Amino acid sequence: MIEALGLTKKYGSMTAVDQISFEIDAREVVGFLGPNGAGKTTTMKMLSCFMPATSGSAKVAGYDVVRESLKVRQNIGYLPENVPLPHEMKVEEYLQYRARLKGISRADRKTRLSEAMDRCGVAHVRKKAIGALSKGYRQRVGLADALVANPPILILDEPTEGLDPEQILQVRGLIQELGRDHTILLSTHILPEVEKICQRVIVISSGTIRAMDTLTNLKKGSGVLVEIQGETEAAVAEALTNVDGVTDLKVVPSEGEEGSRYFLHTEKSQAVREQVYRLAVSKAWVLLGLSDESRRLEDIYIEIVTADRTLAPTAVTDLLSPGSEGASSHA
Repeated sequence: MIEALGLTKKYGSMTAVDQISFEIDAREVVGFLGPNGAGKTTTMKMLSCFMPATSGSAKVAGYDVVRESLKVRQNIGYLPENVPLPHEMKVEEYLQYRARLKGISRADRKTRLSEAMDRCGVAHVRKKAIGALSKGYRQRVGLADALVANPPILILDEPTEGLDPEQILQVRGLIQELGRDHTILLSTHILPEVEKICQRVIVISSGTIRAMDTLTNLKKGSGVLVEIQGETEAAVAEALTNVDGVTDLKVVPSEGEEGSRYFLHTEKSQAVREQVYRLAVSKAWVLLGLSDESRRLEDIYIEIVTADRTLAPTAVTDLLSPGSEGASSHA
């Protein structure tokens, strides 16, 4: 349903999106992740025919975004990050106007409007001016606009931006429901949202795709979390790396100041735990913690994004900070 091949966008000497390629199948819900400025919004705008690519190509619903842009627009519902809504218009009046622009027949218009408003929870404010609504309700109106023509493909850029926790849960449920009949590309900076909604993720950083797989595949492999007080962090890490069955090691932030914490990637955690225990005894380390840990999307994201040495130091934390739900992502 969505196919990008070598898609590139340049602004003068700056490359915002650099030759990215991916495919999204029918009725697949895909999370589009990356730090601020990664190129997510730029990519979505190119797929939605809001801006042309510098090079490369893309097809949406089988139509070329350059040569058949009108056909593309007829097959997608696009929710931009900052929804441009006329504040003086009433909700129902605006959605009627949008339905006419999208070519919905007079016979179908009332039903489509009613369904979109009910699904997005704005039916009870249909007679209110958009400018009098909260940011969360304006976001809902934008989502109703994306749904009003019942397109097969939805491209949603931060759909829960500005919503309160109850509204976020409602929109998550709506997207999950829509995923049964629609193809959805979802950009968000809320990682738990991706885990609950998406079957697959694409991670983009500095305009380049760094990872693309199902959540199940990305989270494959268990690990052992070890907290040790003893030698220097480097010496402990070197010794743990040599434990049979350890495929990789990451030093993780410690929750206290007593010892250092290490995440050991392994497929056989029980055997590794036993060896780590014996190693700690032989080295006279103080073993403060030793437990199985499954891989979290946050950990995977950090591993992928921190591997990009071109990122600013704050780029990793913008998806993980406690207040990130109120932040916005500009690409």
